[in-house]
Amino acid sequence: MKVVIHVGFFLAVFHVTDQLGNKLTDESLILYIQQRQVRPSHVSSSSSSDHTALEITGIDRPGLLSEISAVLAQLECHVTAAVAWTHSGRAAVIIYVEEGRGGGPIVDSGRLAHVQEQLENVVEAHHGTGERRSVRLTDPKLGRTHTERRLHQLLYADLDYTRCQGCNDAGDSGHVTIEPCEEKGYSIVNLRSADRPKLLFDTVCALTDMEYVVFHAAVSSLGTLADQEYFIRQKDGCTLEKESERHKLSQCLIAAIERRDCDGLRLDVCTMNRMGLLSDVTRAFRENGLSISRAEVGRHGEMAIGSFYVTEASSGGSYVSPETVEQVRKELGESIVVVDKLPCWNGEVKPTAASKPSTRRHDGSAGGEKPRFSLGTLFWAHLGWLSSNFGSSIRS
Repeated sequence: MKVVIHVGFFLAVFHVTDQLGNKLTDESLILYIQQRQVRPSHVSSSSSSDHTALEITGIDRPGLLSEISAVLAQLECHVTAAVAWTHSGRAAVIIYVEEGRGGGPIVDSGRLAHVQEQLENVVEAHHGTGERRSVRLTDPKLGRTHTERRLHQLLYADLDYTRCQGCNDAGDSGHVTIEPCEEKGYSIVNLRSADRPKLLFDTVCALTDMEYVVFHAAVSSLGTLADQEYFIRQKDGCTLEKESERHKLSQCLIAAIERRDCDGLRLDVCTMNRMGLLSDVTRAFRENGLSISRAEVGRHGEMAIGSFYVTEASSGGSYVSPETVEQVRKELGESIVVVDKLPCWNGEVKPTAASKPSTRRHDGSAGGEKPRFSLGTLFWAHLGWLSSNFGSSIRS
């Protein structure tokens, strides 16, 4: 399907498929795409005025999300949606909450201050003097920044890109080259990486948040690889003359790609929504020695739906034993679905501590392989536009 966007002097042409690589045939999805192109940019697809947003950044450690959600449950704050990313030893969490009694955003200034103070105590408990951390509660606003773009902004402000593993070489994360185009007065950025959903979104977020203006761009994919080329200038019209500027941009682009990648086993949870549910689920993970590397939680009507990527907290490896998952399932009920089974679950030898864990992409597939899809993956991809109720919780 070809999508053409023409606004003023801006023209963009996209050739798109569904997540299985097939032609789009769903008329409701096509209509949704068309409607999104004509909606004014300052109007949000759904109002977030019924929630209070909580933003946290700090050191990534096992049990962090569990401790945060436990405090919120004790304070009778009902979690309506949550998204957590980890990268280079840092964590960024955005949680939407409402008053546990009666619903609606937290509007009392004294209560807001108390909630923030309690959460700051949790985050500060494992931080040393002078280490970066942030806890922020924001008032409900119409047209709040896209949740995933906000996660990029939080981690960028947290300087996670200075420690990203793939930033100093042409590793699995991607390879960046930046060259001058003196004839036209641009800097040309070329980025090659593994192809995956939302790759273009992540790259453009990095360029925009660093205040670069894109004048021309070409993006293509072949097999498992994607090539992106951007002709850019800085906001003041200057090109990237200094090596330090080019190095920082390369770091930030690779970091933007790495943030969505995560190790671990993906577990999907679907159950009746209730107060304290996120606290119960994350506590079960923590008590069974699991660490969360990424999480997405929201609600659809009366149901709570979540995806968690978990690893063994003791080793940090991507291997999670079937026995551990079964124990978690017993504690939480039969609502947990294992989306991506590791090879060792099929009778192969468990990887040793000395062996390098496989690089797993955001969808659970191994790096370099063709992405695998599941009903859960497709469900998450379509849920945002199928349900305006859930769309108000997580806009992805």
